[in-house]
Amino acid sequence: MTRAEIQQVKQRFGIIGNTEALSRAIDVAIQVAPTDLSVLITGESGVGKESFPQIIHQYSRRKHGQYIAVNCGAIPEGTIDSELFGHEKGAFTGAIGERKGYFGEADGGTIFLDEVGELPMPTQARLLRVLESGEFIKVGSSKVQKTDVRIVAATNVNLTQAIAEGRFREDLYYRLNTVPIQIPPLRERGEDALLLFRKFASDFAEKYRMPAIQLTEDAKQVLLSYQWPGNVRQLKNITEQISIIETNREITAAILRSYLPDNLQTQRLPALMGARENKHFESEREILYSVLFDMRQEVAELKKMVHNLMAERTGQTNQVVTTPVVSPSQPVVNTIIHPVQSSVCKDDDDIQDTEEYIEESLSLDDVEKEIIRKALEKHHGKRKSAAKDLNISERTLYRKIKEYGLE
Repeated sequence: MTRAEIQQVKQRFGIIGNTEALSRAIDVAIQVAPTDLSVLITGESGVGKESFPQIIHQYSRRKHGQYIAVNCGAIPEGTIDSELFGHEKGAFTGAIGERKGYFGEADGGTIFLDEVGELPMPTQARLLRVLESGEFIKVGSSKVQKTDVRIVAATNVNLTQAIAEGRFREDLYYRLNTVPIQIPPLRERGEDALLLFRKFASDFAEKYRMPAIQLTEDAKQVLLSYQWPGNVRQLKNITEQISIIETNREITAAILRSYLPDNLQTQRLPALMGARENKHFESEREILYSVLFDMRQEVAELKKMVHNLMAERTGQTNQVVTTPVVSPSQPVVNTIIHPVQSSVCKDDDDIQDTEEYIEESLSLDDVEKEIIRKALEKHHGKRKSAAKDLNISERTLYRKIKEYGLE
């Protein structure tokens, strides 16, 4: 498909963003739509997977048939077979009448099984039979029924891992995964986050009849550097909160941060250790591993700079700086030990100087701020040279200078 055609699809289904991976996912959905192949859509929670089954249905020969979306994770295990395949009267306690079921209702159309990885194993076996032969049996019945349904499934579960753990059938996985579509997380979509924020801000301004909120330049950098674990859904919710609560329509970095969960520490680690701006991490643990194993040289430089900094502060030169102690379950802390002279009386006339070691903890924020300050002093305020010395971009340095008030 051409870019213009993909853009038309985005407008029709309310999809915002220009990332290549997103456009590729739309292109695959359009290409597979005219066929009856099963499609498995994967991606983290909140990325917007629900739009793609609708694209597939609307561009297929089944577009005039029923489209039914089922959240498999929201239906109790004891009733999911009845919901999907129907039941006969008296099949179980409370079955006071006959029920057709979603696969019966969607005959000739499309059924979207969201969170398919949450299906119990017996239901997976029933679903496999529908995929293989188009046949199913109602709960409490012995009569085989036929259905002509296109199945599109979605999940945020790692199905390969679920198969290894015995929680998902391997044969069902291959049946569902005839055509895979991967939706990228928001943190990998770059400036799409700004486009989405503006769209949500405009929508909420219209909804609540108030001026739309706008981000300052430093707030935009915060938004772009945040990891968005809840993806587009989280961004939308936060935009709505800010739109309602804040009286000032210009949102600064400080205001935006106050609405974000407290994981800014994980965002500063890449800047501190070399601004791996284009590298994305799934969790804080991965960041810590990256710091330990991929950036040893930067850690060594950091130790040296902290050593010199503390020596300058205390006027002592015989300080010892320990290596940062990191474990997957602990925060990164640089422990600095320096000697303090004290007098200890052994006898009345015998006074001996001894060294008492005092442990001082220096937070990552403090270390980063001091390192940036020293680099700016070293290069007489020349940000380009300071950024090069710190191995970070000028944009990141400018943002950090404003953040720490080092103008």
